[in-house]
Amino acid sequence: YCKMLNEAVKHLKGEMEDEPYTTTVDINVDAFIPASYIPNEYQKLDIYKRIACIENEDEMDDMLEELIDRFGDPPKSVEGLIKISLLRNTAAELGIYEIGQKADNVLLYSQNIDMQRVSLLGKYMRGRIMVSAGVKPYISVKILPKQSPVDAINDALTVMKKDTENQTEGEDKK
Repeated sequence: YCKMLNEAVKHLKGEMEDEPYTTTVDINVDAFIPASYIPNEYQKLDIYKRIACIENEDEMDDMLEELIDRFGDPPKSVEGLIKISLLRNTAAELGIYEIGQKADNVLLYSQNIDMQRVSLLGKYMRGRIMVSAGVKPYISVKILPKQSPVDAINDALTVMKKDTENQTEGEDKK
């Protein structure tokens, strides 16, 4: 509901140019709300919906604060769910439609791989980036020892998002 409402507002303002991506995430991380944390199914469903709408760090922090106030400290699986939701929405903004994991690599699938963005990723993540331009193009990011897949994805998306913001600022100055 939150996503549909945001899209409708953006559409009415004329801000939506392309069809938005829906990103799927399939990585080795626990991401769920256990019954022991929120026993009431209606409350749990409401929290799932609200977590799915998290689009930035402030919204993530607000959700964590609310969960702590209402239900106590969240278990790791709830923290994982919140982080993955933010990553999923950030990836969608960047045109990444799927995130997967294969052994110690995370794979970021995109219809159009921007080689300038890949070059920047390579600069910041030396020796950890590989690109496959096959039938289903993707960028592979090697997970560092003792690093979680979520942190590896976050590192890559942060660099990619900064690149996108820098390009937008450059266009604004022209």
